[in-house]
Amino acid sequence: MSFRFAFWAATVGLVLIADALLAGDWPQILGPSRNGQAEGERLSDQWPAGGPKVVWRYPLGSGYAGAAVVGDRAVVFHRAGSSERVECLDANGKSLWKTDFTASYRGGVNPDTGPRCVPLVAGGVVYVFGAAGDLHAVALDSGKKQWSRALYADYHGDDGYFGAGSTPILVAGKLLVNVGGRGAGIVALDPATGKTAWQTSDEAASYSSPAAVKIGGQEKAIFVTRMNCVLADPALGKVTTLFPFGKRGPTVNAATPLLFDGKLFTTASYGVGAELAALDGASAKPLWSNDDTMSSQYATPLVHNGFLYGIHGREDVGVAELRCVEVATGNIRWSKSGYGVAHLILAGDKLLIQKADGHIALAATDPAKYRELAAARVTAGPTRALPALAHGRLYVRSGEGGGELVSLEVGLH
Repeated sequence: MSFRFAFWAATVGLVLIADALLAGDWPQILGPSRNGQAEGERLSDQWPAGGPKVVWRYPLGSGYAGAAVVGDRAVVFHRAGSSERVECLDANGKSLWKTDFTASYRGGVNPDTGPRCVPLVAGGVVYVFGAAGDLHAVALDSGKKQWSRALYADYHGDDGYFGAGSTPILVAGKLLVNVGGRGAGIVALDPATGKTAWQTSDEAASYSSPAAVKIGGQEKAIFVTRMNCVLADPALGKVTTLFPFGKRGPTVNAATPLLFDGKLFTTASYGVGAELAALDGASAKPLWSNDDTMSSQYATPLVHNGFLYGIHGREDVGVAELRCVEVATGNIRWSKSGYGVAHLILAGDKLLIQKADGHIALAATDPAKYRELAAARVTAGPTRALPALAHGRLYVRSGEGGGELVSLEVGLH
């Protein structure tokens, strides 16, 4: 999406939740565990002179929703005329089915009419959240419509600056959505029927997608809403504020909260800054916070061996930097100035980086310095949609008001 103007485990029972998936699947935003890490993927050490092999290209309509990949199927969500279209492509880039829903979103600060949320694939069902706040479920094998909910209309959600942009999450048998309505800040749905299980809080909607954790053996979700970082309990229908996070005025929370080793890292630009906290049950203890280390406008950072890798800065003001930050202290180990906004994927000990201008890069996870192993331009750009890495292929979506999905061969055979 565009934003021009989202050791403790043994003692408190907190671990990241990962669905039982095929090795290499990328079934939702930021991968299997919503942390940008590709499971079981091995990347090539070098690329050919012209860049990775392009397996196929497929034209798409408007929007900034990245692809989800399960098995040999890639699911995309885009705007085609007056419809929001869910489409399934096979391993050769051939469309297997397409399902259309009436689109009503007309654009906000950015003229792009969406959608912006990555599809969520679970249990043979594809869930998509449109720019006007409409949530749909279709069958993965056929595209057959299962159910639809006009959540923003039902609960008076606010389109905000760019329409709906927080990808729902499936936790403990509930589909949780940051709707942002009064008394319906967060809404839980039955994933089989779309019926409301519960609604609570006045938390306004953000562009940050939630992440899942286990606390005390119970599955829960952490949201960064418009103004707070909160913990949602799917079983009890309860939302607890962990700490304030956000700033009034023309600001956006868009990066997904990052969970690791009993810690929670949140980041935003616009003077909001970054914060590292230790999770202890239903509370969070601040460890460090500032606006100088890694304040990201919308890209979510990665963590590897005690270091954060990610973007500091904005796309619309100045030029963003790629940085490596020591988790324990918040100290900057290195910074690559003039890099621009980029999305990162971690596979083994390598970083796969998709820059917003249509370039991609392969780099080492080296806390001493930035070590680029390969680089290439793969599309004309812009490439703001989140990439996906599955079964040795990188999926890059380009365009503004229309573009393409590119499948690239980057894995070892």
